[in-house]
This record gives sequence, C-alpha cells and structure tokens, in this order.
Amino acid sequence: MGIVNLTPDSFSGDGLTGSVADALSFARKQWEAGADILDLGAESSRPGAMPVSLQEELDRLLPVLEKMRDWDIPISVDTYKPEVMQAALSVGASLINDINALRAPGALDAVAASDCGLCLMHMQGAPRNMQENPTYEDVVAEVRAFLTERVNACRAAGLSDNRLLLDPGFGFGKRLEHNVTLFRRLPEIAVDNLPILVGVCRKRMIGDLTGGKEADARLPGSLAATIAAAEKMEHHALIVRVHDVAATRDALTVWSALAKREPI
Repeated sequence: MGIVNLTPDSFSGDGLTGSVADALSFARKQWEAGADILDLGAESSRPGAMPVSLQEELDRLLPVLEKMRDWDIPISVDTYKPEVMQAALSVGASLINDINALRAPGALDAVAASDCGLCLMHMQGAPRNMQENPTYEDVVAEVRAFLTERVNACRAAGLSDNRLLLDPGFGFGKRLEHNVTLFRRLPEIAVDNLPILVGVCRKRMIGDLTGGKEADARLPGSLAATIAAAEKMEHHALIVRVHDVAATRDALTVWSALAKREPI
C-alpha cells in the first residue's frame, strides 16, 4: 500500500496539498514503483495533529480522487468521517482506512451499502493527545479485544468478513515498548485470521530504535521492520503501508527469494 498524503503537515515530510497535478504525479510514481493499493489521506493523523473541517478534507481529497477513478489500481481513502467515506465511495474508492475503526456515529451506515474493503485500526485517544500518556496492562490483549469488538460490530451491521482487515495502530497511543511488544506478537492480533495491515514506515518507533534518526533517515530501519513483519506473518495475509514503495518492493523480493527459497 503506497501512501499519498494530501496534507501540508505530514510527519514524514512528503505531504502534498494545493496541487492536484503534483498529487497525481506522486500517486502515479507510487503505482509505477510497485504499489498494489494507493492510500489517500487528506487529514493528518500524526501525533499532535488537530482535526480539520469536513469541507477542508473534501476539498483536498475529491479533486485528486476524481482524477484517479479510472486508474486500474484499488484506491484506499484514509478517513474517519462518515461524510467523507460516502463521498469517496461515490467517486470510486475501493477501501476505507479508518483510524477510528468505524466508531463515529453513522460510519457503519456510510459503508454498509458498498462492497468496499474496510480497515479497522486500534488507537488509544485521538491524534491530538494520543501520545501524551498511553498506558496498558497488557497491550496485546487490549488491542486484540478492541479489534474483536469492532469486527463483531461490523458483523452485526451485516458487513462480511471478506471486507475486513485489521491494523494494530503502531504509534497511535502507544509507547515504544508497546509497539515492540505488538510487533513481536503480531500474529496474535489476527482475529479469526483476518488480514493484517502494518504501518510503521518512517514512524517514530523506527527513529527510537535507530538512535533518534529523523523521518527522512529512517528508510533502512523501515525496510528491516517490513521484513520482520513479513516473517512474522508468513502464514497470514499481510498488507504493508509504506512511503517508500520501490525500496520496499525490492526488499520483499530479495527476502522472498533468499529466505523462502522460492523459484527465481
């Protein structure tokens, strides 16, 4: 999953806003580099980020999404607002990637009539305050319990399991030790063997593990984390959400050839 940030304040420094042409050019590069899915986000969810208005999010998102509706690649939209979900689905989005796990009033109704994919993510708190003092007694058990509850809520709303994937929410209301524990026990998060989405590319946990490197210097660590995720989830369905598609594709290709001993 290749990230396309339509915001001015992405933590990773690759935010695109104000130019539809630039956003489309970047999205096409992500596709050509080997992305299987493109993930468009028009509201930052980095730690400390404040919400943007519904209209501002739509103004950033729709002009780009409308130009991509005929592209031969699934388009994901990263949003928690039901109104944005409906608007995105009306112009061809294939997946809704919701950091709020469809908990907003009206969110389940907004996606019920579609056959789109749905990503349910765990988050403690909200982006503006989630890193102030995240605490858990058992982070794996609590994240799994939350995701189980959200899967059951989707089922109760008539949504089939083949539409669902789960994201443990690395960096969303979690300290480094929580992130590492979740990563080491990643298969335990796969409720009923549903697919898992892992998004750690360039995140602070990579910086913390590499001596405080800034976001633009975290590629090697991000690639190592991607390979670790692939190894952990070798027998599960896995999507990796990344900024650096070409490098990640190469890393996974080499890992697959050397570690899994598949035919070349």
